Amino acid sequence: MAASPSSSSVAATTNIMLAIYEKKTSSIDLYRPLRNYISLTYSEREAFNLEDDLETVKQLRSDVERVPDPTPSTRRDLLQNYFKALCLIETRFPISPDKDHINTVMFLWFDAFKQKQKASQQNIHLEKAAVLFNLGAVYSQIGLSCDRTTVEGRRLASHSFIAAAGAFAYLRDNAATKASVGSSTTVDISVECAGMLERLMLAQAQECVFENTIAKGSTPGVCAKISRQVGLYYEEALGALTVAPLKDHFDKAWVTHVQLKAALFYAEACYRYSLELHEKEEIAEEIARLKSGISALTEAKKSPKGAAAQLLDAISKLEANLNRNLDRAVKENDRVYLMRVPSPSSLPPLPAFSMVKPMAMNEVLDASKEKMFASLVPDSSAKALSRYTEMVDDVIRTQAEKLQQGSELTRVRLKEMDLPDSILALEGNMTLPADLKEEVEAVQISGGPAALEAELQQLRDLRRVNQELLVQTEELLQKEATEDAQFRSQFGTRWTRPQSSTLTKNLQDRLNRFAGNLKQAAESDARIERSVRDHSALMSILDRRPIESALPTLARPIMSLDATEDAIVGALKQSLRQLETLGAQRAGLEDMLKEMKRKDDILPKLMTSAGSYEDLFRKEISKYDHICEEIAQNIEAQEQLLMQIQAQNEEFSAIFNLEDYRASREKCYKQIQAAIAKYREIKENINEGLKFYVTLQDAITNIKQQCSDFVMTRNIQCREMIEDVQRQMAGLNFQDRKTSGSYDGSYPTVGQPHQTPRTSAPQQRDPQNSPQPHPQTPYYRPPEQPMVPGYGHPPPPYGNPQPLHPYQPAPVPGAPYPPPQAQQQPLPPSHEYGQPAYPGWRGPYYNAHGQQPGSFPRPPYAAPAPYTYPNQSSYYKQ
Repeated sequence: MAASPSSSSVAATTNIMLAIYEKKTSSIDLYRPLRNYISLTYSEREAFNLEDDLETVKQLRSDVERVPDPTPSTRRDLLQNYFKALCLIETRFPISPDKDHINTVMFLWFDAFKQKQKASQQNIHLEKAAVLFNLGAVYSQIGLSCDRTTVEGRRLASHSFIAAAGAFAYLRDNAATKASVGSSTTVDISVECAGMLERLMLAQAQECVFENTIAKGSTPGVCAKISRQVGLYYEEALGALTVAPLKDHFDKAWVTHVQLKAALFYAEACYRYSLELHEKEEIAEEIARLKSGISALTEAKKSPKGAAAQLLDAISKLEANLNRNLDRAVKENDRVYLMRVPSPSSLPPLPAFSMVKPMAMNEVLDASKEKMFASLVPDSSAKALSRYTEMVDDVIRTQAEKLQQGSELTRVRLKEMDLPDSILALEGNMTLPADLKEEVEAVQISGGPAALEAELQQLRDLRRVNQELLVQTEELLQKEATEDAQFRSQFGTRWTRPQSSTLTKNLQDRLNRFAGNLKQAAESDARIERSVRDHSALMSILDRRPIESALPTLARPIMSLDATEDAIVGALKQSLRQLETLGAQRAGLEDMLKEMKRKDDILPKLMTSAGSYEDLFRKEISKYDHICEEIAQNIEAQEQLLMQIQAQNEEFSAIFNLEDYRASREKCYKQIQAAIAKYREIKENINEGLKFYVTLQDAITNIKQQCSDFVMTRNIQCREMIEDVQRQMAGLNFQDRKTSGSYDGSYPTVGQPHQTPRTSAPQQRDPQNSPQPHPQTPYYRPPEQPMVPGYGHPPPPYGNPQPLHPYQPAPVPGAPYPPPQAQQQPLPPSHEYGQPAYPGWRGPYYNAHGQQPGSFPRPPYAAPAPYTYPNQSSYYKQ
């Protein structure tokens, strides 16, 4: 009977594994040298702010120097934190014999395997290498302390040995070479020793996996592969132990242990593999494999110096199993199979499969997230960061340009193919160009052509109001002149007051010009109304809501031979949807680039990197490679899709006769543009007319007020003159008059100041023989008022509004711009009826000439040329 697959010598090897002791060191002070450097290089304030970080480093180094903690896990955390601190110190504090560097720190460490050997260096590389070595040693101690009699214990032990292998691999790749520079070094932190310890830890981790494999009852073939890999790891470690510089450096028991473990697991693999061969009835190879395993064990037992008794016992048990199975196989071959047994040297290598690999320590020992000494940024790191930022910006700028070019290419190609407008037109969803639609919306918001009639009515109402005001003003002057003529006819030569026509000539001239202006404005209004009527059909398209309803539609063909229209349209729509999806992907890729750049902060990594910046740059910039590849794939897919869309659109255009549709659509666009242009022209002319009438209404209201004041003054003079004439005719005595004179033309004309009254002696005077009388004193004289800046005449003398003059008409009901209710006030002494409607008024509609120096401002309506609207070129268009 063959031995049971579950029965193995492995059980005897439980806890027969190796752990590594830590290196020893001497006490040093890091606090004072680091603080002095900060104070000298940066500032005392900076040193004070970093006091906590300096104390932390001091405490970490002190804990490392002490006897290892009772719990290996606490020691592991300590060593990891101290190594991170060393990485931060390395990039900020130059420790070397140079006089400008920190040259008072000397690190000293003893060899872990030869306690009498030591190394001392004035650089941080030795310190980092020693800490990494101790970290691997602590991991090995954690693995050895696990209970490997249980499945979970073996799993934890395997994980710890994997971590130990990772620490030694990190030591070999990152710190061993730098720490070995110079004459003062130790073998335990050399590249060769770190590599050997890595293999040893992997062998023990794989051995734990093998033990669990046996416990689970896996097949002999699987067990053979895992066992063979254990032996290979031990063989690699043994190969390093037997050559310089490790030869004779380790205790003989170490070499014997590794040698026996290598032979044991090779024989175990032969044993497991032979069980699988027996099941396959491959007796000849089974016999050869068993002989090979027995030979390996026999060779290993020749030098068992220093070997553990448990390990030797396991070898003996395995050898007994191999011999028993060999005897059985030989008998079966001699009796049944009669197969020729090959020599062991002719056999192919046993298959192996590794279940373990060194733990990646980059993340475990990454110091880029630590905040210690974060405020200290050397110039070299700042420059390196600036260079990396430029590299990232270049990548993002290049990719963004590709994305923008792809989007622009899509827009141009689709516009050339009139897509998707033609598809939308087929479905009845016509669209206007964006700029043309904005113009139409602006017209519709302002009321559109339908609102022009209301604005024309405003023009008519304002023109009527101005005409009525003008007529009322003329009637005021005409009535006063008629009354003056009646009194002149009644009293004859006794009526010596100047005639009204001599005083109101300036006012009459201005009123006549206003009348001419209104007549010409009426002609312009008529032209506007005629233009609205003539172009109402053209502009009616602007009242369509929505405006797209005025566009032509794309109709399906009346007759179809194969009825493939729907399939063609469906395929084109599908392609357009795919193109839209690619566009959305490009937008997302651009956002991803920007977000990645925003989060890409490699300054902490620069501050902890002890290698080449170029290597770090290449590694970090590679983060953007996958996005760049996606962008390239997106652009390529879009190009292929555009070619497909072009072919589909050509077929679509041929079936639906797009050429005729495009021609009719362009014609409609031009009609809308022409309607907008004509509407704007008419609208501008109407606005000019409205402004003209409002301004003219103010001017007429002003002159009406002047005429009212004039008529009121004349009425007062008339009553007083009637009383004087009546006294003369009745033979009354005029000796008590304050002033004397006659009314033979001595009244001041409009705009002339009245004479100052005089006091005459109380004597009788014959009216018939009296000398030429003095001008009569004005019967109305307003009090003097201070001039208000910016106005051509003083403010009204009364604080409250005065009653309207009986000749002033009431506002016209319903007028859009009723005349203002002006206050009635007498004319000031220096008032001239020819002054502007308001101070400084120079309306553009009246073409006033420049005034002469020293004269009153020229009336705004005194222009010799007939009045026309401003901007006549637009207002008078038919």
